[in-house]
Amino acid sequence: MKKPGEFPFTRGVYSDMYRKRLWTMRQYSGFTTAEESNQRYRFLLDQGVTGLSVAFDLPTQIGYDSDHAMAEGEVGRVGVPISTTKDIATLFKDIPLDQVSTSMTINATAAIMLSLYIVNAERQGISADKLRGTIQNDILKEYVARGTYIFPPGPSMRLVTDVFDFCATHVPNWNTISISGYHIREAGSTAAQELAFTLANGIAYVQAAIDCGLDPNIFGARLSFFFNAHNDFLTEIAKFRAARRMWAVIMKERFGVTNQKAQLCRFHTQTGGSTLTAKQIDNNIIRTTVQAMSAILGGTQSLHTNSKDEALALPTDETARIALRTQQIIAHESGIPHHPDPFGGSYVVEALTDELEDEALALIATIDQMGGSVKAIEKGWMQNEISRSAYEYQKTVDSQETIVVGINKFKSDEKTETDLLTINTEQVEQQRSAVSLFKKSRDNMMVVTKLDALTKAAGTSDNLMPFIIQCVQVDCTLGEIADALRINFGEHSDTF
Repeated sequence: MKKPGEFPFTRGVYSDMYRKRLWTMRQYSGFTTAEESNQRYRFLLDQGVTGLSVAFDLPTQIGYDSDHAMAEGEVGRVGVPISTTKDIATLFKDIPLDQVSTSMTINATAAIMLSLYIVNAERQGISADKLRGTIQNDILKEYVARGTYIFPPGPSMRLVTDVFDFCATHVPNWNTISISGYHIREAGSTAAQELAFTLANGIAYVQAAIDCGLDPNIFGARLSFFFNAHNDFLTEIAKFRAARRMWAVIMKERFGVTNQKAQLCRFHTQTGGSTLTAKQIDNNIIRTTVQAMSAILGGTQSLHTNSKDEALALPTDETARIALRTQQIIAHESGIPHHPDPFGGSYVVEALTDELEDEALALIATIDQMGGSVKAIEKGWMQNEISRSAYEYQKTVDSQETIVVGINKFKSDEKTETDLLTINTEQVEQQRSAVSLFKKSRDNMMVVTKLDALTKAAGTSDNLMPFIIQCVQVDCTLGEIADALRINFGEHSDTF
């Protein structure tokens, strides 16, 4: 049997795994305003998180400033609103960006958000080559499962590869994409579909970058993945093992990659939000613990554990702390980190690993026959497959073939009594007013000049990252930059 750290990395991407360094403990958060979110980040850092994970509100994700009419009612609801350089500076106030790894869950506006982050760091005196972190930048799964897209697939893929190209030279320690199966699983896919559709999207990104003249031995080393940890403990462990093996073989055999670092499937994991229940919410702590252990036993590089109250609201400080403590107890009290891939050689886990790989490879072959992920998405095939799986699963819950404790069995009439986090609407209105005031206080002639330059560049084959950064440097807002790209790229709508 191959050892951890040996191709095809079934047993782990590093030989010692957690013996030398634990996984990065992240807690995904962001809400109301940049100031409120900054306070939560500093609280979490004080509690022992080892990496930040930023949630953005819906207007930010789809390219609207907080003061835009389309943003009304959504500002600060499911994440932090970031429209301006002032917002990004407030979000990371008193946080040393050259010492903390930052993950940002943003896709359609990923290139803009990364530019805001780079310019903010430079204004703090930190050069881009010192920055560490991940930008999700995975637009394909937005068309499949999540819906926060702006532009059609063609220009969206161009923005993805522009980030690859730019970061290879200017931000070498940055993970340029987090190819996400998490949201595919949240939408109702099976474990094998999560695996197949995620890696198929990864194939599409690699091919698009190669078509742009980029070297997969270079950009491939900065690719990362994002998986869901669901309830079936042994299946989830096997899924993570299969993902590593499959990706290593894909990179080596399909793309001829010889750089071992570019063959690695390094991934972040989040416990399953869709598995949380609004009834008997304390049960969610146990669900999250089981899921977190599957991710760690499966060899994740980074982990977020959901809070027990997330089926009802954004987590409070207290529930976020319990979620973090779950990771810390596993890390420091369970003994699991002493043994890389401790289930390696188990008949059940090895059989499940092979079974998931075979099923996922068959799905990838079907996608290849359609012409790849983009074609499969445009036809609605992936979306339909996920919807079918979600329907089939729900039927098993309704029939009690699948038991969900507290929902279809072991129910209780006790009411949930817990303090929930609420959004301060006054602060939200202050955010909207602050963005409008910001736009009046800058050199608007320079703003227009740089936005015009970006719009023109979008009609060429030039890398757009330098143009976006120049816009940010003169205080163009996220929404204005997105609008400048909309002029040339248009907006996507499903046609299947």
